[in-house]
Amino acid sequence: MTDQIPDKKLKGNFDLQPELKNELIEVIPLTENDFEELYKAASDPLVWEQHPNKDRYRREVFENFFKGAMESGGAFKVKERITGKVIGSSRYYDYNKEEKSVSVGYTFISREYWGKSYNSRMKKLLLDHAFEFVDKVYFHIGKDNIRSQKAILKLGAVKVDEVDMKYYGENEHRNFIYLMEKDDWK
Repeated sequence: MTDQIPDKKLKGNFDLQPELKNELIEVIPLTENDFEELYKAASDPLVWEQHPNKDRYRREVFENFFKGAMESGGAFKVKERITGKVIGSSRYYDYNKEEKSVSVGYTFISREYWGKSYNSRMKKLLLDHAFEFVDKVYFHIGKDNIRSQKAILKLGAVKVDEVDMKYYGENEHRNFIYLMEKDDWK
């Protein structure tokens, strides 16, 4: 089975929270009721060891992350299809209609799913959907997050800049910006 995007008729507007799925995962709009399941996936300190905010495994820090996700209007929970278990999250943000661009990030997946193509298959779903509406997708990755940098390079993104970014309710951190262009994805 190949990755599929639901047959949804859109009238030129980028749907920032579609339901996407393939044989491994479902990428579903995040709701307030998803906090406990998502926190369970996020409560492993090793998930965050290379992220700019290494304390996101702590409940009170994750509550801020979750609040930012809900306010973004583009956040998802990621479920393993076979078990229905919530295994992580990602989101669309910084949609720019004029530039025809969007960012994908704030992504994490439970450690037991690392190295098993879950992350790349999730990114494929998100990129396939985004490129129906935009020409550029940006990824902001913490300077010390080597795992995520390697993963995004494997997909074909190119590092284009470095910036200091302030995440929702957090301190500023150095991030590398990677770009995937529509013509390079197809």
